[in-house]
Amino acid sequence: MKNFELETRPHIRVYADMVADLFHYGHMEFLRQVSAMGDYVLVGINADNIAEMHKRRPVQTMEKRIASVLACQYVDEVIPNAPWYFDPAWIEKYDIGLVVHGDDYSDERQRDMYKVPIEKGIFRTVPYTKGISTTEIIRRRGKSQPRVRTDSPARISLLDVRWGRPRAVTESGT
Repeated sequence: MKNFELETRPHIRVYADMVADLFHYGHMEFLRQVSAMGDYVLVGINADNIAEMHKRRPVQTMEKRIASVLACQYVDEVIPNAPWYFDPAWIEKYDIGLVVHGDDYSDERQRDMYKVPIEKGIFRTVPYTKGISTTEIIRRRGKSQPRVRTDSPARISLLDVRWGRPRAVTESGT
């Protein structure tokens, strides 16, 4: 017997925006929750200058932040240089059915940033993962002592390894 409810359910493209600097467990948990809300997950990564205006300058380059997000099994597509504020044309361009963010922003900031998705009735929040943040990682790292000599010849590089289903990077979001 066929399950007609599953066959007739609309395909939902879910969008989440983030700086995605120093990708950590909190980011992964956020994206897991986002993926449960739809069928296809788009992640907009804010440009350095945008992130710096609203938070702080990212430690990692855009390319490394993109690679980290694409390595997450819950993400289907990344939009580099995503805008901080939405307009209806941008939502339509990417066929976004739902916009999701963590519940860590004040109501005022949320209404300001997500005005268009809120007015369209397509905005949701998910619980913020407590106990971890990029800011906290940077703060803790600043207090710790280096574990290796700074003159050590050892080098660590980012491996371009992909797991899971294929993912895409679209053109710049601006």
